Amino acid sequence: MHGLVIMSFLLLSHTPAAKPSCCACLPQGIQPTEVVNYRGLKPSTQKGKQAITVQEKLASLKGRCKKGKLVDGSGKQIYFFRLQGCWGNPPENYQEILDKQNRELLRLKKRYTVIEMTCNPSGDQIS
Repeated sequence: MHGLVIMSFLLLSHTPAAKPSCCACLPQGIQPTEVVNYRGLKPSTQKGKQAITVQEKLASLKGRCKKGKLVDGSGKQIYFFRLQGCWGNPPENYQEILDKQNRELLRLKKRYTVIEMTCNPSGDQIS
């Protein structure tokens, strides 16, 4: 009987459910169901849009927790970056904002696998 309990414990401790999920070490403010981007969006229409969630994006990158950090399949740390630029009426300095954003993205991509979070999670067309 005692051996059966130990064997059950060993089997349970090695099941996939016992492993830390990729979402267990998401940064504060990032939810697994949050929209990263959309696929299938046809130009100038809303037909066929399909949300790509954080959880789906992490699965495609083979994301996992490693020593409390979120890493991709090759062990490179994952960084979430919230994009700017979804303005109906852009601010006067919008080009400066976008240039700064692009410089920051280039810098981050040298060190991390960057997941660019859309600035328009609803997917609605901004007028």
